[in-house]
Amino acid sequence: MPKRSFKGSAMLNPVPVVLITSKDENECVNVFTVGWIGTACTRPPMISVAIRPERLSYNNIKRSGEFVANLPSRSLTKMVDYCGVRSGKTVNKIEELGFTIEPSDNIATPGIKECPVSIECKVKNIIPLGSHDLFLAEVLGVRVEEDLIDEAGKIHLEQADLVVYSHGEYFPLLPKAIGKFGYSVQKKLSKKG
Repeated sequence: MPKRSFKGSAMLNPVPVVLITSKDENECVNVFTVGWIGTACTRPPMISVAIRPERLSYNNIKRSGEFVANLPSRSLTKMVDYCGVRSGKTVNKIEELGFTIEPSDNIATPGIKECPVSIECKVKNIIPLGSHDLFLAEVLGVRVEEDLIDEAGKIHLEQADLVVYSHGEYFPLLPKAIGKFGYSVQKKLSKKG
């Protein structure tokens, strides 16, 4: 099938849907939706998130140097969308949506209890890019709902019913993997007699 050319754009899709919590100088918690987020490093564990300077949380995060990246489940999709289109400058989205705030283990900024995963982050660097600034943050801790962890300690995010954002729409993640890292070169087990 032939391909059609487009002008340069951030066409990398799908991306995780994340609810970012932050606090202002008066301890008021705000939440907003981010799709431009990703893993940046494993040692130390770091993530990157691109935020427009006009966002209320931009100033909160820049001032405090921390935030929580909360991974929402499919049941929260309408709330996720609301947090992306409504500004914390005019509405308290935490109260409006009835989110339960829970303390973090490693930073002062709380996470959202309704989200199955909360990633506690400390900002290490802010890089101006243009329409967005890139926040590089070290992951100081991760909180995961107990029912997503098996007896061996393996985390099963496929059971969290997470969502992704792709070109203006939300999609659920597949509940079953179609492969795993290294499976293309894995040796087949021999059958014993």
